Amino acid sequence: MRNKIVFSLAFLGVCAGCVAAYLFANEKPPQAPLFNPVVNPYAHGIYAEGIVESDQPSGENISVYPEVAGTVKAILVAEGQPVRKGQALLLIDDSIQRATVEQQESQAQAARTLLDELRAQPRKETLDVAKAQVDAARASLKTAEDELLKQQAAYEANPKSISKDALDGAANSAAVAGANLDVAQKQLDLVKAGAWVYDINNQEKQYNALLKAHASSSALLAKYTLHAPRDGVVMAVNVTPGSFVSPQGAWDQYTQGMAPVLTLGSSQAWLNVRCYVDEILIPRVPPPSQIKGQLSVRGSGVEIPLEFVRVQPFVSPKIELSDQREERVDVRVLPLIFRVRKPADVNLYPGLLVDVYIGQ
Repeated sequence: MRNKIVFSLAFLGVCAGCVAAYLFANEKPPQAPLFNPVVNPYAHGIYAEGIVESDQPSGENISVYPEVAGTVKAILVAEGQPVRKGQALLLIDDSIQRATVEQQESQAQAARTLLDELRAQPRKETLDVAKAQVDAARASLKTAEDELLKQQAAYEANPKSISKDALDGAANSAAVAGANLDVAQKQLDLVKAGAWVYDINNQEKQYNALLKAHASSSALLAKYTLHAPRDGVVMAVNVTPGSFVSPQGAWDQYTQGMAPVLTLGSSQAWLNVRCYVDEILIPRVPPPSQIKGQLSVRGSGVEIPLEFVRVQPFVSPKIELSDQREERVDVRVLPLIFRVRKPADVNLYPGLLVDVYIGQ
Protein backbone atom coordinates (compact mmCIF):
# COMPACT_ATOMS: atom_id res chain seq x y z
CA MET A 1 0.00 0.00 0.00
CA ARG A 2 2.81 2.36 0.89
CA ASN A 3 4.55 1.71 -2.42
CA LYS A 4 1.38 2.62 -4.30
CA ILE A 5 1.17 6.00 -2.53
CA VAL A 6 4.80 6.79 -3.28
CA PHE A 7 4.35 5.81 -6.89
CA SER A 8 1.20 7.98 -7.22
CA LEU A 9 2.93 11.04 -5.76
CA ALA A 10 5.90 10.57 -8.09
CA PHE A 11 3.60 10.30 -11.07
CA LEU A 12 1.75 13.48 -10.09
CA GLY A 13 5.08 15.29 -9.72
CA VAL A 14 6.17 14.22 -13.19
CA CYS A 15 2.86 15.38 -14.65
CA ALA A 16 3.09 18.77 -12.88
CA GLY A 17 6.65 19.25 -14.17
CA CYS A 18 5.55 18.53 -17.71
CA VAL A 19 2.66 20.99 -17.49
CA ALA A 20 4.93 23.70 -16.02
CA ALA A 21 7.56 23.12 -18.68
CA TYR A 22 4.92 23.47 -21.36
CA LEU A 23 3.48 26.67 -19.91
CA PHE A 24 6.83 28.38 -19.37
CA ALA A 25 8.10 27.30 -22.75
CA ASN A 26 5.39 29.30 -24.51
CA GLU A 27 6.64 32.93 -24.45
CA LYS A 28 3.99 35.62 -24.60
CA PRO A 29 4.45 38.19 -27.34
CA PRO A 30 5.65 41.58 -25.94
CA GLN A 31 3.06 44.33 -25.57
CA ALA A 32 3.20 47.15 -28.04
CA PRO A 33 4.61 50.39 -26.57
CA LEU A 34 2.13 53.10 -25.70
CA PHE A 35 4.15 55.59 -27.74
CA ASN A 36 7.24 55.55 -29.89
CA PRO A 37 10.48 56.62 -28.24
CA VAL A 38 11.65 60.14 -28.92
CA VAL A 39 14.18 60.37 -31.72
CA ASN A 40 16.68 63.18 -32.12
CA PRO A 41 15.53 64.98 -35.30
CA TYR A 42 18.91 66.67 -35.85
CA ALA A 43 22.15 65.11 -37.01
CA HIS A 44 24.11 66.82 -34.26
CA GLY A 45 21.30 67.93 -31.97
CA ILE A 46 21.62 68.24 -28.21
CA TYR A 47 19.05 67.40 -25.56
CA ALA A 48 17.74 69.73 -22.89
CA GLU A 49 15.05 69.56 -20.25
CA GLY A 50 12.39 72.22 -20.67
CA ILE A 51 9.43 73.70 -18.88
CA VAL A 52 6.38 75.32 -20.48
CA GLU A 53 5.64 78.92 -19.50
CA SER A 54 3.15 81.54 -20.58
CA ASP A 55 4.37 83.82 -23.32
CA GLN A 56 6.21 86.77 -21.73
CA PRO A 57 8.29 89.48 -23.42
CA SER A 58 10.96 88.88 -20.78
CA GLY A 59 11.43 86.79 -17.69
CA GLU A 60 9.01 84.14 -16.54
CA ASN A 61 5.46 83.96 -15.20
CA ILE A 62 4.59 86.71 -12.74
CA SER A 63 4.49 85.52 -9.13
CA VAL A 64 2.33 87.86 -7.05
CA TYR A 65 3.35 88.34 -3.41
CA PRO A 66 1.76 90.72 -0.89
CA GLU A 67 3.85 93.46 0.69
CA VAL A 68 2.03 93.05 4.02
CA ALA A 69 1.06 90.12 6.20
CA GLY A 70 -2.49 89.23 7.16
CA THR A 71 -5.46 86.95 6.71
CA VAL A 72 -7.03 86.59 3.28
CA LYS A 73 -10.44 88.24 3.35
CA ALA A 74 -11.66 87.60 -0.20
CA ILE A 75 -10.37 86.30 -3.53
CA LEU A 76 -11.76 88.37 -6.41
CA VAL A 77 -10.56 86.29 -9.38
CA ALA A 78 -10.58 82.67 -10.50
CA GLU A 79 -7.98 80.51 -12.20
CA GLY A 80 -8.02 80.95 -15.96
CA GLN A 81 -9.67 84.39 -15.73
CA PRO A 82 -8.22 87.23 -17.84
CA VAL A 83 -7.34 90.32 -15.82
CA ARG A 84 -6.40 93.90 -16.68
CA LYS A 85 -3.54 95.91 -15.23
CA GLY A 86 -4.57 97.42 -11.90
CA GLN A 87 -7.53 95.07 -11.39
CA ALA A 88 -8.06 93.95 -7.77
CA LEU A 89 -7.09 90.31 -7.29
CA LEU A 90 -7.24 89.61 -3.57
CA LEU A 91 -8.20 91.36 -0.33
CA ILE A 92 -6.30 91.00 2.96
CA ASP A 93 -7.98 91.90 6.26
CA ASP A 94 -7.14 95.57 6.81
CA SER A 95 -9.27 96.38 9.87
CA ILE A 96 -6.33 97.33 12.12
CA GLN A 97 -4.55 99.38 9.46
CA ARG A 98 -7.80 101.12 8.50
CA ALA A 99 -8.37 102.15 12.14
CA THR A 100 -4.80 103.49 12.26
CA VAL A 101 -5.43 105.57 9.13
CA GLU A 102 -8.64 107.00 10.58
CA GLN A 103 -6.87 107.86 13.84
CA GLN A 104 -4.05 109.67 12.05
CA GLU A 105 -6.54 111.49 9.86
CA SER A 106 -8.32 112.80 12.98
CA GLN A 107 -4.99 113.87 14.50
CA ALA A 108 -4.09 115.74 11.31
CA GLN A 109 -7.46 117.48 11.29
CA ALA A 110 -7.02 118.52 14.93
CA ALA A 111 -3.56 119.92 14.15
CA ARG A 112 -4.98 121.82 11.18
CA THR A 113 -7.71 123.30 13.35
CA LEU A 114 -5.17 124.52 15.90
CA LEU A 115 -3.04 125.98 13.08
CA ASP A 116 -6.06 127.86 11.73
CA GLU A 117 -6.76 129.12 15.24
CA LEU A 118 -3.23 130.52 15.56
CA ARG A 119 -3.42 132.16 12.14
CA ALA A 120 -6.82 133.72 12.98
CA GLN A 121 -5.53 135.54 16.05
CA PRO A 122 -6.30 138.03 17.51
CA ARG A 123 -9.77 136.84 18.34
CA LYS A 124 -12.27 139.73 18.53
CA GLU A 125 -13.57 138.64 21.93
CA THR A 126 -10.04 138.42 23.37
CA LEU A 127 -9.22 141.84 21.93
CA ASP A 128 -12.33 143.33 23.53
CA VAL A 129 -11.35 141.90 26.92
CA ALA A 130 -7.83 143.36 26.62
CA LYS A 131 -9.26 146.77 25.73
CA ALA A 132 -11.64 146.63 28.68
CA GLN A 133 -8.75 145.80 31.01
CA VAL A 134 -6.88 148.89 29.71
CA ASP A 135 -9.95 151.06 30.33
CA ALA A 136 -10.35 149.64 33.83
CA ALA A 137 -6.66 150.22 34.60
CA ARG A 138 -6.90 153.78 33.29
CA ALA A 139 -9.95 154.42 35.49
CA SER A 140 -8.16 153.00 38.50
CA LEU A 141 -5.21 155.25 37.80
CA LYS A 142 -7.52 158.29 37.55
CA THR A 143 -9.11 157.42 40.88
CA ALA A 144 -5.72 156.95 42.53
CA GLU A 145 -4.39 160.21 41.13
CA ASP A 146 -7.47 162.15 42.27
CA GLU A 147 -7.12 160.69 45.73
CA LEU A 148 -3.44 161.67 45.79
CA LEU A 149 -4.24 165.25 44.75
CA LYS A 150 -6.80 165.55 47.53
CA GLN A 151 -4.36 164.25 50.09
CA GLN A 152 -1.64 166.61 48.89
CA ALA A 153 -4.00 169.65 48.94
CA ALA A 154 -5.11 168.85 52.49
CA TYR A 155 -1.50 168.38 53.63
CA GLU A 156 -0.45 171.68 52.09
CA ALA A 157 -3.38 173.51 53.72
CA ASN A 158 -2.77 171.99 57.14
CA PRO A 159 0.03 169.50 57.63
CA LYS A 160 -1.68 168.27 60.82
CA SER A 161 -4.93 167.45 58.99
CA ILE A 162 -3.47 164.28 57.42
CA SER A 163 -0.70 162.03 58.39
CA LYS A 164 2.47 161.54 56.39
CA ASP A 165 1.70 157.81 56.09
CA ALA A 166 -1.67 158.47 54.47
CA LEU A 167 -0.05 160.80 51.98
CA ASP A 168 2.64 158.22 51.13
CA GLY A 169 -0.03 155.50 50.78
CA ALA A 170 -1.96 157.62 48.29
CA ALA A 171 1.21 158.20 46.27
CA ASN A 172 2.00 154.49 46.25
CA SER A 173 -1.54 153.63 45.12
CA ALA A 174 -1.22 156.05 42.25
CA ALA A 175 2.12 154.51 41.25
CA VAL A 176 0.66 150.97 41.39
CA ALA A 177 -2.32 152.04 39.30
CA GLY A 178 0.04 153.56 36.74
CA ALA A 179 2.03 150.32 36.56
CA ASN A 180 -1.19 148.30 36.15
CA LEU A 181 -2.23 150.55 33.27
CA ASP A 182 1.16 149.98 31.63
CA VAL A 183 0.80 146.18 32.00
CA ALA A 184 -2.74 146.26 30.59
CA GLN A 185 -1.58 148.34 27.62
CA LYS A 186 1.26 145.93 26.87
CA GLN A 187 -1.17 143.00 27.15
CA LEU A 188 -3.42 144.75 24.62
CA ASP A 189 -0.49 145.20 22.25
CA LEU A 190 0.39 141.49 22.64
CA VAL A 191 -3.17 140.45 21.78
CA LYS A 192 -3.21 142.76 18.77
CA ALA A 193 0.06 141.20 17.50
CA GLY A 194 -1.64 137.78 17.24
CA ALA A 195 0.09 134.39 17.54
CA TRP A 196 3.88 134.28 17.65
CA VAL A 197 5.37 133.35 14.29
CA TYR A 198 7.43 130.58 15.91
CA ASP A 199 4.29 129.03 17.37
CA ILE A 200 2.66 129.14 13.94
CA ASN A 201 5.71 127.57 12.26
CA ASN A 202 5.91 124.84 14.90
CA GLN A 203 2.23 123.99 14.55
CA GLU A 204 2.51 124.02 10.76
CA LYS A 205 5.36 121.52 10.88
CA GLN A 206 3.39 119.29 13.25
CA TYR A 207 0.44 119.42 10.88
CA ASN A 208 2.64 118.54 7.90
CA ALA A 209 4.22 115.65 9.83
CA LEU A 210 0.78 114.26 10.66
CA LEU A 211 -0.28 114.66 7.03
CA LYS A 212 2.72 112.63 5.88
CA ALA A 213 2.07 109.98 8.53
CA HIS A 214 -1.53 109.75 7.30
CA ALA A 215 -0.38 109.52 3.68
CA SER A 216 2.09 106.77 4.61
CA SER A 217 -0.59 104.83 6.48
CA SER A 218 -3.01 105.26 3.57
CA ALA A 219 -0.38 103.94 1.15
CA LEU A 220 0.17 100.95 3.41
CA LEU A 221 -3.58 100.42 3.61
CA ALA A 222 -3.70 100.18 -0.19
CA LYS A 223 -1.19 97.31 0.00
CA TYR A 224 -3.87 95.15 1.62
CA THR A 225 -5.48 94.88 -1.81
CA LEU A 226 -3.39 92.99 -4.38
CA HIS A 227 -3.67 94.38 -7.92
CA ALA A 228 -2.62 92.89 -11.23
CA PRO A 229 0.78 94.33 -12.21
CA ARG A 230 -0.05 93.91 -15.92
CA ASP A 231 -2.61 92.42 -18.28
CA GLY A 232 -2.65 88.66 -18.17
CA VAL A 233 -4.39 85.47 -17.14
CA VAL A 234 -4.63 84.03 -13.64
CA MET A 235 -2.63 80.81 -13.82
CA ALA A 236 -2.86 79.70 -10.19
CA VAL A 237 -4.47 80.80 -6.91
CA ASN A 238 -2.62 79.20 -4.01
CA VAL A 239 -4.72 80.50 -1.09
CA THR A 240 -8.26 80.40 0.20
CA PRO A 241 -10.20 82.90 2.34
CA GLY A 242 -8.89 82.60 5.87
CA SER A 243 -5.35 81.67 4.83
CA PHE A 244 -2.48 83.64 6.31
CA VAL A 245 -0.17 85.30 3.82
CA SER A 246 3.04 87.30 4.19
CA PRO A 247 5.63 88.91 1.92
CA GLN A 248 7.19 85.42 1.67
CA GLY A 249 3.95 84.09 0.17
CA ALA A 250 1.60 81.40 1.47
CA TRP A 251 2.38 78.03 2.99
CA ASP A 252 1.81 75.16 0.57
CA GLN A 253 0.84 72.03 2.50
CA TYR A 254 1.81 69.77 -0.41
CA THR A 255 5.30 71.06 -1.09
CA GLN A 256 5.82 72.05 2.57
CA GLY A 257 7.24 75.38 1.44
CA MET A 258 6.25 78.93 0.63
CA ALA A 259 4.50 79.59 -2.67
CA PRO A 260 3.36 82.81 -4.39
CA VAL A 261 -0.16 83.89 -3.52
CA LEU A 262 -1.13 84.08 -7.19
CA THR A 263 0.62 83.40 -10.47
CA LEU A 264 -0.16 85.43 -13.58
CA GLY A 265 0.66 84.55 -17.16
CA SER A 266 -0.22 85.86 -20.56
CA SER A 267 -2.76 84.73 -23.13
CA GLN A 268 -2.78 81.01 -23.83
CA ALA A 269 -2.63 81.45 -27.63
CA TRP A 270 1.18 81.34 -27.43
CA LEU A 271 3.41 79.57 -24.95
CA ASN A 272 7.08 79.80 -24.11
CA VAL A 273 9.34 76.82 -23.56
CA ARG A 274 12.33 77.51 -21.34
CA CYS A 275 14.89 74.76 -21.71
CA TYR A 276 18.12 74.30 -19.76
CA VAL A 277 21.26 73.21 -21.56
CA ASP A 278 23.80 71.46 -19.35
CA GLU A 279 27.09 73.32 -19.00
CA ILE A 280 28.92 70.44 -20.73
CA LEU A 281 26.77 70.89 -23.84
CA ILE A 282 26.94 74.69 -23.99
CA PRO A 283 29.85 74.72 -26.49
CA ARG A 284 27.66 72.70 -28.87
CA VAL A 285 24.81 75.23 -28.90
CA PRO A 286 24.49 76.67 -32.46
CA PRO A 287 24.69 80.41 -33.13
CA PRO A 288 21.43 82.18 -32.22
CA SER A 289 20.59 82.87 -35.87
CA GLN A 290 20.75 79.13 -36.65
CA ILE A 291 19.07 77.62 -33.57
CA LYS A 292 16.11 75.36 -34.16
CA GLY A 293 14.16 73.33 -31.65
CA GLN A 294 11.65 70.55 -31.31
CA LEU A 295 9.45 69.82 -28.32
CA SER A 296 8.43 66.32 -27.25
CA VAL A 297 5.59 65.88 -24.79
CA ARG A 298 6.54 63.17 -22.35
CA GLY A 299 4.38 60.06 -22.50
CA SER A 300 2.58 61.01 -25.70
CA GLY A 301 4.97 60.81 -28.63
CA VAL A 302 3.84 64.30 -29.70
CA GLU A 303 6.57 66.31 -31.44
CA ILE A 304 6.11 70.05 -32.08
CA PRO A 305 8.58 72.40 -33.81
CA LEU A 306 9.65 75.41 -31.78
CA GLU A 307 10.40 79.02 -32.72
CA PHE A 308 13.62 80.29 -31.14
CA VAL A 309 13.22 83.54 -29.18
CA ARG A 310 16.39 84.30 -27.27
CA VAL A 311 19.21 83.05 -25.09
CA GLN A 312 19.23 84.18 -21.52
CA PRO A 313 22.96 85.00 -21.33
CA PHE A 314 23.47 83.91 -17.75
CA VAL A 315 24.54 80.43 -16.75
CA SER A 316 22.58 79.68 -13.60
CA PRO A 317 22.65 76.87 -11.01
CA LYS A 318 20.70 73.76 -11.83
CA ILE A 319 18.34 74.41 -8.90
CA GLU A 320 16.50 76.72 -11.30
CA LEU A 321 14.99 73.54 -12.71
CA SER A 322 13.58 72.00 -9.55
CA ASP A 323 14.03 74.67 -6.85
CA GLN A 324 15.45 72.01 -4.53
CA ARG A 325 17.87 73.88 -2.29
CA GLU A 326 19.53 70.70 -1.08
CA GLU A 327 20.48 69.80 -4.65
CA ARG A 328 24.07 70.27 -5.80
CA VAL A 329 24.56 73.81 -7.02
CA ASP A 330 27.90 73.33 -8.79
CA VAL A 331 26.11 71.98 -11.87
CA ARG A 332 25.03 74.89 -14.06
CA VAL A 333 22.76 75.30 -17.05
CA LEU A 334 22.16 77.86 -19.80
CA PRO A 335 18.49 78.89 -20.34
CA LEU A 336 17.19 79.05 -23.91
CA ILE A 337 13.70 80.35 -24.61
CA PHE A 338 11.53 79.10 -27.48
CA ARG A 339 8.03 80.05 -28.53
CA VAL A 340 5.20 77.85 -29.80
CA ARG A 341 1.59 78.41 -30.72
CA LYS A 342 -0.58 76.27 -28.50
CA PRO A 343 -1.87 73.34 -30.60
CA ALA A 344 -5.57 72.61 -30.52
CA ASP A 345 -5.15 68.83 -30.20
CA VAL A 346 -2.45 68.75 -27.49
CA ASN A 347 -2.81 69.76 -23.87
CA LEU A 348 0.05 72.12 -23.08
CA TYR A 349 -0.05 74.11 -19.85
CA PRO A 350 2.50 76.32 -18.10
CA GLY A 351 4.56 74.29 -15.65
CA LEU A 352 4.63 71.13 -17.80
CA LEU A 353 8.06 69.48 -18.11
CA VAL A 354 8.99 68.56 -21.69
CA ASP A 355 11.92 67.22 -23.68
CA VAL A 356 13.61 69.57 -26.12
CA TYR A 357 16.11 68.82 -28.89
CA ILE A 358 18.19 71.71 -30.15
CA GLY A 359 19.88 71.74 -33.54
CA GLN A 360 20.50 73.87 -36.59
